[in-house]
Formats: sequence, C-alpha cells, structure tokens
Amino acid sequence: MLRWIIVLSVFASSLFAGRPNVVLIMTDDQGWGDIHSHGNEKLDTPTMDRIAGEGVRWDRFYASPMCGPTRASLLTGRWNLRTGASWVSHGKEIVRLDEVTIAEAFKAAGYATGAFGKWHNGEYGPYHPNDRGFDQFTGFCRGAWENYFDAVIEENRKPLQTQGYITDVLTDAALEFIKHNKDGPFFCYIPYNAPHHPFQVPQRYFNKYKERGFVDKTAAVYAMVENIDDNLKRILDRLDDWELEERTIVIFTSDNGPAGIKRYNGGMRGIKASVDEGGVRVPFFMRWPGQLPAGTTVCQLSAHVDIFPTLVEMCGIPMPETLRMDGRSMFALLNGNDPDWSNRMIFSHQNQFGDTLPVPGAVRTERYRLVNRGKGYELYDMSMDPGQTTDVAEFHPETTRQLAEAYESWYAEVTSRGVEPPPLPVGYPAGKVTALQAEDARITGNLKFRRGKGWAHDSILNWTDAETDSVTWKTDIQATGRYQITLMVGCLEADVGTRIRTEINGQNREVTIRNAHDPMPKIEKARSRNSIWTSGPVPVMTWMPVQAGSLKLDKGLVDIKVRIASGKAQSFELKEIRLNPAL
Repeated sequence: MLRWIIVLSVFASSLFAGRPNVVLIMTDDQGWGDIHSHGNEKLDTPTMDRIAGEGVRWDRFYASPMCGPTRASLLTGRWNLRTGASWVSHGKEIVRLDEVTIAEAFKAAGYATGAFGKWHNGEYGPYHPNDRGFDQFTGFCRGAWENYFDAVIEENRKPLQTQGYITDVLTDAALEFIKHNKDGPFFCYIPYNAPHHPFQVPQRYFNKYKERGFVDKTAAVYAMVENIDDNLKRILDRLDDWELEERTIVIFTSDNGPAGIKRYNGGMRGIKASVDEGGVRVPFFMRWPGQLPAGTTVCQLSAHVDIFPTLVEMCGIPMPETLRMDGRSMFALLNGNDPDWSNRMIFSHQNQFGDTLPVPGAVRTERYRLVNRGKGYELYDMSMDPGQTTDVAEFHPETTRQLAEAYESWYAEVTSRGVEPPPLPVGYPAGKVTALQAEDARITGNLKFRRGKGWAHDSILNWTDAETDSVTWKTDIQATGRYQITLMVGCLEADVGTRIRTEINGQNREVTIRNAHDPMPKIEKARSRNSIWTSGPVPVMTWMPVQAGSLKLDKGLVDIKVRIASGKAQSFELKEIRLNPAL
C-alpha cells in the first residue's frame, strides 16, 4: 500500500510540473493473441512486450467487434451506438457532430493535436478529422486502403503521394509532428491500418514467418505486426533521444479481434465481427516511466470508452461538457480502492448489413458473458470456461434473465436517437469538390456492389432495368449555387453509348458514355486470383471521369439520384459522383 501512496503522490505532483504528452497507438485487426507476451511464442513483438513490461498491462480490456465503432467510442468516451457509428460503411461509421472528441478536449487545453493513420469516422465536410479537433491529419478517412506501398493518402485534406511502406510512412509523419511539438504538450493519435487487409508487407518480414511454417495469410499478418513493432521501437527511441520519455504517456491497443482467419488467440471463442470474447478482447498497455509502476497488471474489466476520461484525469486537463459519458477513468484502478468497479458491465453489439435489431449482442460481467446470436440468449461462466464451450443458461435462469434485461435496456437507450446515418454534406469546405462514394449510396432494383456489402472503395454494377435500378445519396447542400457534376465510371465496349441520368430535385442531366474503360487492371485480376499477399506496390482500379453538366442546387436536404436512361448496361460501373462548385 505504501508503494501505491508514493506512486500516486508522484503522479499528483507531476500535474503541477507540466502536463504530460500523449502518444495513443491503435492497430487494426490485431487480436489479443497477436502479441508474443500473450503466449504467442512464434510471433516476435519485443517492443509491444517492452511497453507492457515497463508499464501497466490491462488483462481484460474490450473494444467493439469492428473498427469504425471502436474508433467512435475511443474518440468520445461513449458507446458507439450513441454516437451514430453502428457499422463500417454506408455512412454508418460517421460520428455525429454534437459529439465532443478527445482531440477537441486536448486542443482546448492547449495541446497540439495530430492523427496519423486510419480515421474511419466520417470523411465528408465537418466530419473530417481536421474539423474534429486534430490540427494535423495524415492518413485516410475510409475503412480500408487499397495499396500499402507508395500510397496516395491525404494530408490535411490534400492528396499526398508517399514513398515506402504505409506503416513506416505514418510513423515518419507522427515523429515529425512530435519533433515539431517536442516542447509540448502534444496529443499524438496513431491509428495504424495494419494488419488489416490487403496483406501487403515488405518481403523480409513475410519470409521470416513463411519459414516458420505459417500459411500465407497468417505469415502476412504476423509480418505486418512485426513491422508495426519495429515502428513502435522507432517511436520509443525518438522519445528517448528528445528527452521526452518521462514526460510522455504511451498507450498501445487494438480495435477488435483477429480478422478473417483463425490463428492463436489465447483459446478464446470468436474473431472480428463476433461478440464473443475473442472478437472484442484486445491488448491494452500503458507506459509512463517514473509515474506508473512497471510490470503491473490490472484485472478489472475496462473498455475503449474509458480512454477519454482516463487521459483527461492523468493529464490534468479540464473535462469538456459532453453528452453523457459512458467511460470511467481507469486511473482509479491503480490504487486498488474502487468498490463499485466489480459491478461493471461491458456491452457489445454487432450490426449486420442493414440490421437495426438488438442482435447479435453481448454483455460481459466479472464472471459471465451473455451472448445473443439471434437465436436466444446463451450464458457462459468465464471464470470456469474462458473458451465459451458450455452454455449454462439453463442452470442460471435468474442471472440469464437479469443480464438479458440489462442488455435490452442498454440497447434501447443507446439507440434512442436512431442509427440512421446523417445526410452527407456537399460544398464544405467552401469551394471544394465533394466526392460522394458508391458505398455511401442506397441502391434499388437489380444493382449490386462489386464487393458484396458495399465496403470501402466499392462500385455499383448490374444495371439491367432503367425503371427500377437507381443509386441515391441523401445529402445536405451547404451553400446555394451551381455545381458541376462529374461521374467516375467504368464501362466495357459492349455498353458504350449508354446514357446516364443524374436527377436532383426535379432537375436532370443526361450524358452518353462514349468510351470504354475497364477499371480493373489485368495484372490485378491475375494477382487477386493467385496470391493473397504482396511485397510491393499493386495496381488499383482506376475510373474514367465523365462530365455530366451542371445544376443549380439550393441549400438544404437534397436526394441525388443516378440511373441509366434506357435499356441495360450490365458492364457499366459507377464509383462516385463529384460535385464541384462552379466558378
């Protein structure tokens, strides 16, 4: 106990000596088991292990089942469904504008703020990270990127052609930000996009794990994780070089369980998109030399919603007025004297494509995990059965009933404002082009998304009926004016001559497709069939701009619709529609 009193006294005195910097690192699709010190003996992560060993390791820390919702909770300290972020695409990843972000809190307190990586909480207009509290943004706003080598990403809303591997590039940008602001204080958020697919990684990393006997996909994931680990070492080394080590809180975590493939995950059931333990339990390490006790493990249940209030308290900055905060400061756990924490419930929900029902969902308590997969509630005693092998609901009917009622009450409350995405802003910032993406549209008739459910970088095809097939974006025009319309399309020779109609508020413009353009490079077709990983740049789909005239749009809510004017155009693909304020 004396040790804790000394630690807390040192911490308290540090608040008056100068506010600490923050480096908050979150990886993408790295499961709890994708770390050597979590028992994965065939994966090398010495820097992740070092951060945990030199700081505090949270043993049971939880995120949402998918990436956009987790980011929403981290940014706001609130359950993602409250913020409007219920899924990963179709605008359902957007965080509402009345939410206060952790970056806004730190910026208001005098911190320089920067984000470097995958945003995934809104790209249009005021939903962009530069309007959500971040002075500097280098990365991309969608849920995934297509090329990890020499990628064209963005820097403060402007295209940025990079050179090298994307994780290295993002680290370079973050370190430049830290160097520029090393006199502090700074808040540096690094949401890496690895090891999320596509599985692209430098050859030497991949070869190492192939030689250890892993299939290509697992070898690529582990290679990407080790590359991240090397970049974490670069960050720690620079903090030391610049004498920032003892003035900087470093946090490492991930956004959900492992994606798509079964690999070591500590024997837990479930992967990404699952509300089972393995889908939502993630690593969480916090290091602050001289302030936090090295080698400590916290066992109480904690979650992404706790990061915001924790850092506000640890950095001694004012908590801004926010909507109802769901998170709690985890600093209380370090003194071992919080009697109410044992009653904590961590809720999870995984919206399916178009789903608004309260399933699948789960609630985790100190002892139990209640799960609903759409077929009724299952109960697992995690203290006795951490792998969730035996449903004990029939043996504990009262516990099952109480937890089911708690989950259903929670779901009703956090969705009381609905889960429909907001209309997409057009014409913000003033004078800038707005590019409405295919995956954010609603489709009718026979239309299909090329990638199934409308993931990032998707397109729309199978135009077979001029009457029923249509694409609609619900938008919010920010300023009355005339807008030039450009369609980004693909079309084979068979459908050259197709007429495309854009309809807005009773007005329409038609244009004829006069040239063929296959958006998929032939080399990419071959690569996608024969390999799931690459060690260098890959060709990506390209799109042909088609000028469709201009229309005067009034400020306010407007539906923008695209359809074929007549006949069929099954090879025609629509990637996006661009609206450029006419000069």
